[in-house]
Amino acid sequence: MAQGPVTIGEFASFNIAIIVYFLGVRLNRTIPFLNAYNIPEPVSGGLLVAVCALCYYLITGGEIAFSLQTRDFLLLYFFTAIGLNARFGDLARGGIPLLKLLLLTLCYMVLQNGIGVGLALTMGQPTGFGLIGGTIALVGGHGTAIAWGPTLADSYGVTGAVEIGAATATLGLIAASLLGGPVADYLINRRGAKPDPSVHEEIPIIGLERDTEPTAEVTHTGLMRSLLVLNIAIALGVAFQEILSNTGLDLPLFVVCLFCGIVLSNTVPFAFPNMKWPARSKSLAVISDLALGIFLTMSLMGLQLWVVAELAAPMMVILAVQVACAALFIVFVLFPVMGRDYIAAVLGAGFAGFALGATPTAIANMSAVTKQYGAAAQALLILPLVSAFFVDLSNAAIIWLFLG
Repeated sequence: MAQGPVTIGEFASFNIAIIVYFLGVRLNRTIPFLNAYNIPEPVSGGLLVAVCALCYYLITGGEIAFSLQTRDFLLLYFFTAIGLNARFGDLARGGIPLLKLLLLTLCYMVLQNGIGVGLALTMGQPTGFGLIGGTIALVGGHGTAIAWGPTLADSYGVTGAVEIGAATATLGLIAASLLGGPVADYLINRRGAKPDPSVHEEIPIIGLERDTEPTAEVTHTGLMRSLLVLNIAIALGVAFQEILSNTGLDLPLFVVCLFCGIVLSNTVPFAFPNMKWPARSKSLAVISDLALGIFLTMSLMGLQLWVVAELAAPMMVILAVQVACAALFIVFVLFPVMGRDYIAAVLGAGFAGFALGATPTAIANMSAVTKQYGAAAQALLILPLVSAFFVDLSNAAIIWLFLG
C-alpha cells in the first residue's frame, strides 16, 4: 500500500541541510574519489539524501519533499554578495577575458540547441523537444524549463513538456556537479594548467580558502554590517524588479539583486569614502560561503529522482550527447581560447556547472577547485557576470530563433 507524501517543514529542512552539508564533508574525507576530483561537499551529501528518498519511494510508494523557500532567499544573498564584490576597475582589467567568455558562451548556447534539435529531429521528435534538451533545461535550468513548458506543450506539440523539462534540468544539475571537478583536474594535471606559485591574490572574490583565513578578522560587527548592506541591496532589487516587470522586462530577481550590488559597490564607497564598506571583507565571504553551501545542499537533497525515470528514451540520448559535447568544448575550445592557464582551468569547471546546470553549481565547482589548488579571483568574478546576467538576457532570443 502506497504511503502518502511526507512534507518536511521550512525550519526542519534548513537544519537538515546543515547536517547534510557536514555529511558531505565527511564523505569527501572518507572517499578519496570525491576529494580527488573536487566534488563539492553539498553535492556529495545532497545526492546521498536524494538517493535515500528515491529508495523510500521505491519501497513504499511515498514521496519525501522538503520546503525550499529558505533556499531561494539564500540564492539572493549569494548573488548579491557577488555584485558587492564586483568593481568596475576589475571589469576593465579583465575586460578581454570577460568578452571572450561571453562570446564562447553565446556560441556554445547555439551549439547546444543545435545538438538538441538535430538529435530530436533525427529521432522523429519536434523541435521543442530538442530545445528542452538544449538551453531551455540545461543552461536555463528548472525555472526556464517550467516557464517554457506550457508554450511548448500548447503550441509546439511537446507532450508533457513541463515534466520532461523539470526532469531534464534535474539530470543536468547532477551532471554539472559531477563534471566540473574532474574536467578541471584533467586540465590542471594533464594539460599543464597548474597555478603559478609566484602569483598571490590577496582576497578571493567569493569564499574563504580552506583553513587559511584568520577567523579573528571576522567580527560580529562585520557580519552585521555585511547583512545590512546585503538586505538593502536585495530590497532595492525587489523594487527595481517590480519596475522592470511593469515595463514588460521580466528578469529573475537574483539577476536584478546582482546588478544592484554592483551599482552600490561602485557608487557608495566613492560618495562616502570614510564609510566602512563590506565588499571583499572576510565577513561577507563567510555569509556568501554559508548561503552557497546551504543553497546547493538543499537543491540536491530536494531532487525527486523518481521523476527522472519518466524521461523518454530520446531525451536520455540527447542528454548523454550534451554532457560529452560540454566536456569536449571545455577541453578543446574554451581552455585554449581562455589562455591554457590555471584561470582557464577554473573557468572550465565553472562552465561545466552552468552549461549543464546552474550558476550556483558553477560557483560551487570553481570554489571546490580553488580550495585545493589556490585562488582564481578573475574566474570567480567574470563567470557569474556571464552566466547569471548575459545568459538570461540572451537565452530567450536564441530559443525563439530556433523555434522560428
